[in-house]
Amino acid sequence: MTSEFPEHVELPEHFELLERFELLEREDALTVRARGTDLFRYVHRPVMDPFEAPKPYLHPVRTLAGDVVTAYRPHDHRWHKGVQFTASWVSGQNFWGGGTYLRGQGYVDLPNLGTMRSLSLAAEKSPGRAVVTEHLAWHTMAGQHWIDERRTLTARDVEADSWTLEITTSLTNVLSTALMFGSPGTQGRELAGYSGLFWRGPRDFTGGGVIGPGMGEQGDWLAFVGTHDEVDRSSTLLFLDDPDAPCHWFVRSEPFPAVNPSLAFDRELPLAPGDTLSRRYRIVVADGAWTPSRLSRHVEEHPW
Repeated sequence: MTSEFPEHVELPEHFELLERFELLEREDALTVRARGTDLFRYVHRPVMDPFEAPKPYLHPVRTLAGDVVTAYRPHDHRWHKGVQFTASWVSGQNFWGGGTYLRGQGYVDLPNLGTMRSLSLAAEKSPGRAVVTEHLAWHTMAGQHWIDERRTLTARDVEADSWTLEITTSLTNVLSTALMFGSPGTQGRELAGYSGLFWRGPRDFTGGGVIGPGMGEQGDWLAFVGTHDEVDRSSTLLFLDDPDAPCHWFVRSEPFPAVNPSLAFDRELPLAPGDTLSRRYRIVVADGAWTPSRLSRHVEEHPW
């Protein structure tokens, strides 16, 4: 009997078996799967209360072991949903959800809660990665179209105990006037500069460990290590900022777990008419509690 394969095959020195991904598509959401685990569900046509500023989100996000590392609609902040890209202040409009912080007044409920509408979404897979490409339009509560966005989500680099999600976004100002991106921090609330890519961790991660920059500090990367209820396991999320646009980090372990490489922590960011603001981020979702040395080694071995 003969075989269609040779008995010996010379492989390249750095040959790696590339992971095969699966895409499970529904009308309102898309799920990316690898090794029999649903890595994340991306809800691009959400149904939610206008007070929560409707927008796409990723939840649940899971480790390769199947542990969930995101929270959805926690009772303290109903507008927090897994992983989102959004903005808490854009020239007075709130695409984040909830109350708007006003200097000297605190948080006030205003008719300024915007919506991010998914116009089109396409997904493709190849050995080694799955890519989701989306076009969105940002509208104010009054119905005005302010921003066009092109977003990509790429799942890749599946290793023994981790996988990587890369998120890129390009925001184009479609108005004839400049837009100002800010945050409660730019409006006077100290150390509350949240805006942009935001992760809300599960409640059992409260009190978890933060490795890297502290609140309001700069740094190339930051990691959060949390311990799960019910199972005797921990998970680590490693966040890498855009190397071309260093951020100040918004990070909390108490009273809830959250990480945000802020767009505008304490200084407003202008976007002129017709101009485009681009950012890229990376999140490594890992099984176990990674040490600082392992985190540093991973960053060095996986450059942008």
